Amino acid sequence: MARLGDARALPSLLAAVDSDVDAWRAIQVAGHLPQVAGQLVPRLCDHLRRIDLSQQCNEMSVNALLAALAALGDPAAVPVVVDTLGAAGRHEQHHVTRSALKTLGVFGPAAISARDAIRSLTAATDAHVRPAAVAALWAVSGDPAEVMPLVLELLEDRITFRISEAAALLGEIGPPAAVALPRLRDLLTHDYEWVRVPCAAALWEIGGEAEAPAVLDALLQAMARNPATTSHVVACLDRMGSHAAPALPLLREQLAQPRRGGGFQSIEQDEQLQWAGRTLIARLTSEPGFPEAR
Repeated sequence: MARLGDARALPSLLAAVDSDVDAWRAIQVAGHLPQVAGQLVPRLCDHLRRIDLSQQCNEMSVNALLAALAALGDPAAVPVVVDTLGAAGRHEQHHVTRSALKTLGVFGPAAISARDAIRSLTAATDAHVRPAAVAALWAVSGDPAEVMPLVLELLEDRITFRISEAAALLGEIGPPAAVALPRLRDLLTHDYEWVRVPCAAALWEIGGEAEAPAVLDALLQAMARNPATTSHVVACLDRMGSHAAPALPLLREQLAQPRRGGGFQSIEQDEQLQWAGRTLIARLTSEPGFPEAR
């Protein structure tokens, strides 16, 4: 019921969290009920405060609670998330640190009180914590002057996921990140699709129509060579509007497959991808100027 967003599940979830009997089951689905966040968030925060982060075995429980609080999106959780961030740092729980940063990023400017704590982690040595801190800093501060030097440094990294995360963040920043355009264009020749796709998407978000030919070429090549990128490619094509028209044959080819998105996609993800693909095709072929629209 909770996964369907049915608030009638609330009493059972509260009973589970309050009694700590099968609380983990309730925490897993709590994020599906944002309409009753006011009742869930105080309980989840209390549960989070009581977890001992000096014990490595508690990592999964803390991450699940942080994910639930992020999904509920109530800024009332900010103080306990900041406390969790500090405790995770003291005990070198890097995965928890990353989860706490991501949660604070979801709260955006409402988490501005955490700015100093987040900023201190932008120099972290852990490979995952640093990009997460830079992304969270942008989310809470929205200051390109502060964030851009940090993102550009990540864009020059040799670790591929850091490049990808930096590109994704540049796409969020948009036109104020124009200084990154030359480097993003260079990265379209990278030998890894999971670098080329986010860099192409960032190029579109920053440079717009002028970058459309290079962006489209990179996206379609990536989707053809690595079907696992399809959902990310389709999301960018959708934002490109009519400039995505040359992708129609490949989109139709993907929909004709018995399964899309590579071997790691779930049934739910495949259904979402089918819906997104059909929606995009319908929009493109109904716009004036397309032969099929006449």
